[in-house]
Amino acid sequence: MKPRKAMEAKKENTAIHTMIDSRMPTQINSSNEGESAAPGFHERINIRPEVSILSVLQYLNYKPWYALAEFVDNSLQSFLSNHSDIEQTSGSVVRLRVDIELDTSASGRLIIRDNAAGIAARIFPSAFKPAERPLDRSGLSEFGMGMKCAACWLARHWSVRTKALHESVERTVSFDVSDIVQNRIEEVSIKVRSAPPDFHYTEVILDGLHRIPLGRTVTKIKEHLASIYRNYLRSQVLELYWNREPLQFQEATPLTAPYYKTPQAEAVLWRKEIDFDFGQGQTARGFAALREKASVSNAGFALFRRNRLIEGSGEDGYRPEAIFGKSNSYRYQRLYGELHLDGFAVSHTKDGFRWEEHEELFLEFLEKKLNAEPLCLLAQAEEYRVRPSKKSLEAGARNAAIRTAEVIERDVPQILEHEIDTGPDPSAPPEHLVPALSLATERSIDVLLRGKPWRIILELTTDPGISDWVSVSDRAPSHENGTERRCICVRLSLAHPFTDRFGGVDAASIEPLLRLAAAIGLSETAARESGVQMAGTFRRTINELLREALCKP
Repeated sequence: MKPRKAMEAKKENTAIHTMIDSRMPTQINSSNEGESAAPGFHERINIRPEVSILSVLQYLNYKPWYALAEFVDNSLQSFLSNHSDIEQTSGSVVRLRVDIELDTSASGRLIIRDNAAGIAARIFPSAFKPAERPLDRSGLSEFGMGMKCAACWLARHWSVRTKALHESVERTVSFDVSDIVQNRIEEVSIKVRSAPPDFHYTEVILDGLHRIPLGRTVTKIKEHLASIYRNYLRSQVLELYWNREPLQFQEATPLTAPYYKTPQAEAVLWRKEIDFDFGQGQTARGFAALREKASVSNAGFALFRRNRLIEGSGEDGYRPEAIFGKSNSYRYQRLYGELHLDGFAVSHTKDGFRWEEHEELFLEFLEKKLNAEPLCLLAQAEEYRVRPSKKSLEAGARNAAIRTAEVIERDVPQILEHEIDTGPDPSAPPEHLVPALSLATERSIDVLLRGKPWRIILELTTDPGISDWVSVSDRAPSHENGTERRCICVRLSLAHPFTDRFGGVDAASIEPLLRLAAAIGLSETAARESGVQMAGTFRRTINELLREALCKP
């Protein structure tokens, strides 16, 4: 089986993990863990061990949405751990609100704000030490590296301003990573000022971004964050904003249709619950379903741990080949679901599971569940076909007609004039085609036509020196083992400009073009057999039109 993304990330980060693990402190040392400092005074925190760790964090195997998710994780954990206190203080129902703001001017700035419970004085020192694991690792904050890793990966300078619930001071701490590393600074100052005890918030400011998100990257960040926190958004525990725009997860509509073998039967909902235990405390529960509308980018499983998505967000759905097949399969485009896994470790960047040797067993259990009666999801996904609606067909037809009409008006007239007025009469097809330098594949089919044996050869070539889109040869009957057999060869060029523009690399894209080429070649042969004069003109004109006109945008 191919190694999963999480295992690749683990391998790439081995050096960093080794450095972190070898220097884990045995206890927290702080110059001041309480809040006894007078307003305006400065506390200090020790950020050992080995501040040089901070300089390598920007090279971690992160994606921007997983880096930003670290801050959302901290906000969520703070809110969930102190939910009752927050609501008791406010006297009303409170939802967690996390705002992420991006400023792309100058060197770039990101701001993350929340109304969670803040960072309390008792955990403040450990919150800023690299590799300082929290005592409670059962929630979303378990490695003691999330905020530090993400902040150093995203920016050169970062600061945290926080006010903990029930405390009377606000604390601000700032990091200049280059200065800390170059001067081997082991303590940083905390700016302290007074604040009302019932205030609670945290603001993280990241300045001098290593990578400023732009264009499509911003769109992907929003899609992935909504996907990662879909459970908290659904339950309305969390309100997540990007530049004041609320993020919402787009739910897929499951397929309701008859079983493909009995199309006249009553339609059923193609969705089933998944729940299995394969020992050693490892379990999976959730659902699997088929999408009403197939999608190459949005199918696949989303894998969760502790209610937070770990793998399979956005267009990166978890689609192991053992379950989904190749990317051109119908299963790949229609099967999706959500599975909550317990008993599995995750990478410290929380972007993949550390399967070790257990993924193959997990997939065996999953495949059995997906194919179990009465809903055989894999079979239905592979064989069911949806007839396009009249409205979608009409829209597609209009767009195709507009584009094709423009090309015909611009490029076709001179080609047709040349073919009709000055083109020579086409001769009969040659007995043998010019050998192609690179043959993609060849298939021979022996058939009986009008009681006589024929051999039809389908040939596909990637030779750019073959100028015709479709070529035909017609060999006179020859004797094979006492049988007189006629041989027709139809060749399709995969290196032709028309195939380059409208074809693809998978079978689903190539097959319709090959069938059309076969139809042209065999129709020409049948026309000539029926006495049609100049039957090759049709094929020759098609080749000219496809090369000189209809391949153009």
